[in-house]
Amino acid sequence: MLNGIRIIEVEGLGPGPFAAMMLADLGADVITIHRKGQPSTPGMPESSVLDRGKRSIDLNLKDDTDLEIALSLISSADALIEGFRPGVMEKLGLGPETCHSLNPKLVYGRMTGWGQDSPLSDRAGHDLNYIAMSGALWYASAAEQPPQTPATLVGDIGGGAMYLVAGVLAGLINAQRTGQGTVVDAAIYDGSAHMMNLLMSMRQTGNLSETRGHSLLDGPHWSRTYSCADGGFITVQCLEPKFYAEFLNKLGLSQDPDFNNQYDPKLWPLLTARLTEIFAQHPRDHWTALFHDTDACVAPVLSPEQAHSHPMNNARQTWQNIDGTLQAAAAPRFSNQAWQPKPSPSRGEHRSEILDELNPKR
Repeated sequence: MLNGIRIIEVEGLGPGPFAAMMLADLGADVITIHRKGQPSTPGMPESSVLDRGKRSIDLNLKDDTDLEIALSLISSADALIEGFRPGVMEKLGLGPETCHSLNPKLVYGRMTGWGQDSPLSDRAGHDLNYIAMSGALWYASAAEQPPQTPATLVGDIGGGAMYLVAGVLAGLINAQRTGQGTVVDAAIYDGSAHMMNLLMSMRQTGNLSETRGHSLLDGPHWSRTYSCADGGFITVQCLEPKFYAEFLNKLGLSQDPDFNNQYDPKLWPLLTARLTEIFAQHPRDHWTALFHDTDACVAPVLSPEQAHSHPMNNARQTWQNIDGTLQAAAAPRFSNQAWQPKPSPSRGEHRSEILDELNPKR
């Protein structure tokens, strides 16, 4: 869908590379400027899943010759993505003013935790820190338990990379219409807070309490995860009465007067305890089979490996083994274009190819 769009990515961590991967998945020509040498972060692979579908050139941006190459790439690009602390790109000679003087239509995407201009903009931080202060972590636990979320998903990816992608795409549309580029200030702090607006809408109807475990989605017995006899887990979230009725019917609880009071918060702790005992009687696969092909809104908790071998994945091919690495396919999907897996480059793999494009006579 983004064929003909060129994006320059300056190597960074987490949400920046993820956003660039997503744009590459959508068809953009993403050229990653990798640092010369080995990855600067311990444990990072030589060829990362996050680089799939991209081209790589290795440059030392503190070297004048390599800096000129970077500026040449940026001068003909549609967008740039960087994820340094505020001021770093300016010190390298690659700040927005410099880049826009060469390429007025450039969409300059900036990914940070605290934003380009804030009291904490020059401070280090990670996913949990940003979503803790933005409010996005607050409801991520059962009552009286420390909040905990899936690693990086709420902050780095949800509040960071996805908002950077949205900002870059909006900037590209605006640049095509007006001829003017823009700077996209994507802060994980902002994005993760913005995602809370769905929950905040529940506050308008009195269904969101500041006390964890007392709101419509985090307090009821019908909206939580239960342990099974084999150590597996099953999720239940039958919010609507018709789905809740089907849930009760499958468990043989349709005639229970307490369970029929679905929205009575005084009963939630008692009914949670009863369901805890019920689900502990059988293994996860028993419950999966019981609720299969129903609208009871019950589903097993699967690891990525288990999800890969599940019949759902056999139909969707969402999880794929690409070059020996388990990874998720591109999303969303389009009716007129099928996604084909592409390999991840090694660092600097396309240097000669890219330099030839910049200077065909060299």
